[in-house]
Amino acid sequence: MRDVLDITKALADGNRLRALMALAGGELCVCQIIEMLGLAPSTVSKHMSILRQAGLVEARKEGRWMYYRLVSRDGSKAAREAIAWLRRNLAASPQVVEDAKTLKKILCTDREELCRKQNRS
Repeated sequence: MRDVLDITKALADGNRLRALMALAGGELCVCQIIEMLGLAPSTVSKHMSILRQAGLVEARKEGRWMYYRLVSRDGSKAAREAIAWLRRNLAASPQVVEDAKTLKKILCTDREELCRKQNRS
């Protein structure tokens, strides 16, 4: 029961839902998620930590970059089913559609440039 409680708590925030939906398109660097959400790096890191603790996302570090992706097939059944449910129910959400457009532009931007921009803010 604990894993379901952790998942439902993690899903109880709009910004975390937006991040999960963005990750449906594939792995993202945290700087890309920060740019899309328009939040402070520390806030996004906290959100991603909550999603990771709930087993909804996986993370890896490569050099100075932290990457996130949706949980793989090895993740819990509850996490995989929660993500599938979100994708079905939020795909047509105006916010998710707008985020997808924003993310498309962000993915064309160099990560080094994004990181520098965020560190100056």
